[in-house]
Amino acid sequence: MPDQRIHERPAASADWLRAARSARALSVVTLAWLGVESTLGLAAGLSAHSVALIGWALSALVEAAASLIVLWRFTGKRTLSPSAESSARRAIALSLWLLAPYLVVHVAHDLGEGHRAAPSVLGIVVTTFSLVSMPILGMAKRRLGRRLASTATSGEGTQNLICGAMAAGVLTGLWLNTLGWWWVDPAVAVALAAVAVREGRRAWRGHSCHH
Repeated sequence: MPDQRIHERPAASADWLRAARSARALSVVTLAWLGVESTLGLAAGLSAHSVALIGWALSALVEAAASLIVLWRFTGKRTLSPSAESSARRAIALSLWLLAPYLVVHVAHDLGEGHRAAPSVLGIVVTTFSLVSMPILGMAKRRLGRRLASTATSGEGTQNLICGAMAAGVLTGLWLNTLGWWWVDPAVAVALAAVAVREGRRAWRGHSCHH
């Protein structure tokens, strides 16, 4: 069942307001890094013809949308608004769903054109950094989401965790491609599309606070 707490008006305690400020601050930090990540990741993915790497870089734009949604959620009068939380939660779900069709279409296109991913030093560096940093951000936001009873905040954290998992998958695919296992890269991209759809459904229903 959806988490009913998101429909309640949160108490404006000092602790709750500090948590809301922390959620905003983490979203700003995330936006700054995602700008770098998406730019470098796209450059590396296009040069290496890596579907998973390109998809991972574009997912940074989707994550950025999630961060903007959380900033909107905890700004001004919306901070204590149950309706703002509900709107933000559904917007987070939609942002997760945006990634899946792109990944599937891009995989089909590259397979049809015969593109194969090539190792990329830049891609490896950027994804390694995200593999370390994104899970830390994601877990922090999910803890804040529980404190705030905010599925939107937890959903943004889930996107960061997915980003870390995507980075791990991309790195694995690039390494296995050097052994001739080219099919791992598109397989990772399709698997990540499925994860995005599942997590979007959970966020829409309001399950993220407990996931």
